[in-house]
Amino acid sequence: MKKLILALGMSVLASLSLLGPAQAAAGGIPWDKFPTERTTDMAALQNGAKVFANYCLSCHAAGFMRYNRLRDIGLTEQQIAENLVFTGAKVGDTMGIAMDPKDAKAWFGKVPPDLTLVARSRSAAGKGSGSDYLYTYFRTYYRDDTTLTGWNNMAFPNVGMPHVLWELQGQQRAVFEEQPNPQAAGKTMQVFKGFEQLTPGTMSPAEYNLAIADLVAFLAWMAEPNQNDRKRLGVWVLAFLAVFTVIAWRLNAAFWKDIK
Repeated sequence: MKKLILALGMSVLASLSLLGPAQAAAGGIPWDKFPTERTTDMAALQNGAKVFANYCLSCHAAGFMRYNRLRDIGLTEQQIAENLVFTGAKVGDTMGIAMDPKDAKAWFGKVPPDLTLVARSRSAAGKGSGSDYLYTYFRTYYRDDTTLTGWNNMAFPNVGMPHVLWELQGQQRAVFEEQPNPQAAGKTMQVFKGFEQLTPGTMSPAEYNLAIADLVAFLAWMAEPNQNDRKRLGVWVLAFLAVFTVIAWRLNAAFWKDIK
C-alpha cells in the first residue's frame, strides 16, 4: 500500500513538472482581453506574419504550417518567398528554423517549443483563451536584475525567455506595493500596481499594443486557419436547427392531432 501511495505521489510530481507556461502563468496577473476582431483583418494577419517571421521564427519553429498556406491571408508566393523565408526553404516547406535542436538545447537548456498551436494550447480555466494569454504575455515583460536574462514577465513569472521585442516596446519596470496579506495575519505581500517606463522603444505604447495584437492574431490564425469559416458555418447551422425545430414541432402536432 505504501509503495502504491508513493508511486501515485511521484506520478503527480512528475505531472506537475511537465506543466506548460499556461499553468505556470496561473499565479500571475489576470489576462487582458485580446481584440478578436484582428483575426478577420487581412492587413493585421499579414503584419502579424511579418512580426512572427522577424522576431519568433529564428528560434521557434511552426512545424505544422507551410509557408504557402499564407496565401490564405492574402499573400502571394513571391511576397512570402521575398519577405518571410530566411532559411533557404521553399515556399511549399513547413516553417522550420535553421538552428540545430542539439545546439538549441546546449544554449538554452531545452529546445524552444514549436509555436504552431500555441494559441490553442495556452488557455486556462478562469483566466482566458490562449490568445488572451499571449496578448498579455508579450506586453508584460519588465526589467528584473535578479534573473539570468535580466527580464521577467507578469503573465509568466520567472520566464526563461528574454524579451526579444524590447527594442520595439522599450524597457519598463514593474511597480509593486506592500499590502497586508489577507491570508496570513501580521504579514505583508507585494501587490502589482502597474509599469513604469524606463526607456522608450521605437514604437509608442499604442503602436506596440497594436503590433502585438497583430502577432497574436496571426498565431491564433496559424493554430486554426479555418476558425473564421467554422464560426460562420456554425451560425448557419444553428439558424437551420432553430427553423427545423419549429417545423418538426408543428409537424409533430399535425401527426398527433387526431389521437387523444
